[in-house]
Amino acid sequence: MTTRHPPPPLTPPAPPVPLAALLARRDLGLRLLAGPADASLHWVHTSEMADPYPYLLGGELLMTAGVQLADPARYVERVVEAGAAALAFGVTPVYDTVPAALVEACARRGLPLLEVPPRTPFTAVARAVWRLMAEARLHELRRVTEAQQSLATAAARPAPVPAVLGALAARLGGRAVLLAPDGTESAAAGREVPPEASRTLRELAGVLGPRPGGPASASGEDGGLRLAAYALGSGDGLALGVATERRDPGDHTIAGVAVVLLSLLTAPHRGADAAVRDGALVRLLLGASPAEAAAALDPGPWTVVHARGGDGTPFAAADLAASLGTALVEAEGATAPEKALGEAGAARVSGAAPTSVRLLLPASSAVTARSGWFLGTSAPAAAEDLPAADRQAARALRRAEATRSALVRHRPGGLASLMDPDEAAAHARTLLAPLNEPLRETLRAWLSLHGNWDRTAVALDVHRNTVRQRVTRCATLLDRDLDDPDVRMELWFALG
Repeated sequence: MTTRHPPPPLTPPAPPVPLAALLARRDLGLRLLAGPADASLHWVHTSEMADPYPYLLGGELLMTAGVQLADPARYVERVVEAGAAALAFGVTPVYDTVPAALVEACARRGLPLLEVPPRTPFTAVARAVWRLMAEARLHELRRVTEAQQSLATAAARPAPVPAVLGALAARLGGRAVLLAPDGTESAAAGREVPPEASRTLRELAGVLGPRPGGPASASGEDGGLRLAAYALGSGDGLALGVATERRDPGDHTIAGVAVVLLSLLTAPHRGADAAVRDGALVRLLLGASPAEAAAALDPGPWTVVHARGGDGTPFAAADLAASLGTALVEAEGATAPEKALGEAGAARVSGAAPTSVRLLLPASSAVTARSGWFLGTSAPAAAEDLPAADRQAARALRRAEATRSALVRHRPGGLASLMDPDEAAAHARTLLAPLNEPLRETLRAWLSLHGNWDRTAVALDVHRNTVRQRVTRCATLLDRDLDDPDVRMELWFALG
């Protein structure tokens, strides 16, 4: 059994394009000279650099005419190291044919190599890829929207739980089961699966567990089937298990919609903890002090967590909150549950914007890194100090994103604690006044990465030349020498 959790997304939200689909376009006249035809293309990039490695993020169809192709073996080695999906070589005006050494190197490294004929401009290949991506995205959105409507209709039937499982199994072309905390099947729908696959599915559900902070989902393979288990939010240890022959784009989102519905259908009508939270909120709205309202929830102290990431689905924030063991969560742009199941929810499947979340946890709860998220945590704080803790968590999250760290905790003390906070804030405002927010974010990331241009460009998802231009602009506006370590230290403290 293998258990995997998705990494932070580094590719565009559109589904990848199979290389075979591009080769099938007869108008392009592309020819596969080496490597397999089952690669997946995430985007297209054209480069005539002798070493394109610093400018690739992985998954690209790299196109070149070989202007600086001096060492084909070394060139292919660097392209493979960068994670490019395939290489397209345009013949003429530099080469009349694709160099044999390049074909041999690609065959040896298993890198697909395409020949682009003289009559086909690179822009035509790029346009074809983007068109195929757009078609795939539209197909995925339609499929997810239709599945959402089908699941919502099933949830309104007299026996909603079996109906939702049946609709999910039909949409995914497999089996859907509701697993009790002890691993037994409470309900199931779809075709039967081999005993070994059922056993592995129960093991995956056991990985989730009812404990706070456990993973919200787990996946694996057995018996030739793709298996996945999802923890329900009802709080009683139930899990949804799914077994399919393949995993298509949008399957995770469709299963997530079923998780939301099944969580609502299997949850108690009203838990005691919800009543306590509502009572604390009423006290706060009626004028009680934050400390008095917080005491009704937990004696404290508290930890504030800021997070950004997720898989772009409407339930990403809820999944994160469940994995951290708290119901006190605020998601940026959060909508009502019923809206999350409509077309707006489907549109977010392919949205590139990550989810921003703030959470409040008892300080006794352990905060650990979560796959697909950047987390920043505050120091433990009493109720009256929560605003300061909120600022600490925000600064920690900025450091996490700038350094590409999954989790950054607030570091109390240090030199910054020797200054009066109000005086330090006033000095920072004056010092940084000439800079707008994009320039500040670039400077913060650049300083946190010790002035490394390439790593800063990756962290900010911009070109390295953009980083250079912004940092140079910062130096000009601030009238400071950014090579001076004292200046860098002062700016780092000011940026928080």
